[in-house]
Amino acid sequence: MRGCRPLTELEVDAVLASFDGRYVARDRSLFLCGVRSGFRISELLSLRCRQVVQAGRVVERVHVPRRHMKGKREGSAVLLHPAARTALAAWLHELEEDGFGAPDWFVFQSRRGHNRPISRIQAWRLLKRAFDQAGLTGNLGTHSMRKTFADRVYDRLGGDLVKTARALAHKSISSTASYLTFRESEIDEAILSI
Repeated sequence: MRGCRPLTELEVDAVLASFDGRYVARDRSLFLCGVRSGFRISELLSLRCRQVVQAGRVVERVHVPRRHMKGKREGSAVLLHPAARTALAAWLHELEEDGFGAPDWFVFQSRRGHNRPISRIQAWRLLKRAFDQAGLTGNLGTHSMRKTFADRVYDRLGGDLVKTARALAHKSISSTASYLTFRESEIDEAILSI
């Protein structure tokens, strides 16, 4: 967590453009759900079709059950950004066409095994490949998606740490503050400019 950095908007666009191959819709929706809705990778991979589709439409809020949340204390309802909803709809349409869109099917399916999600390692691999193809450097991983979300929310909320903590479903503000450690470079710049 501490080592990963967030992505800039230009980097997000570059990563989105770098996905290719048979699972481009899956990979784009996984990435957009991460950077625009703040899911942890384990939460994303736990999602089943019934959680994201109701009455034939992608829901506005996705409820992640407590058993899939970090700490497993309580579930969380997460608002899906419109871009994430659009990407999910495209991927779910592909799943349905291939006969894999039943309510109990995992959204981010692996091609190995029957109704299994991709692994966290496979998610890291596909993101690493996209980061490399986009020419990005630095310490990047699956948690970069969540840090990108945290960075954007923190900025949009005018630096309100309490509200940012709520958006990230953090119990402690200190957890949220640790997400924003990359902002220490801003402090360094301010000190050097004195």
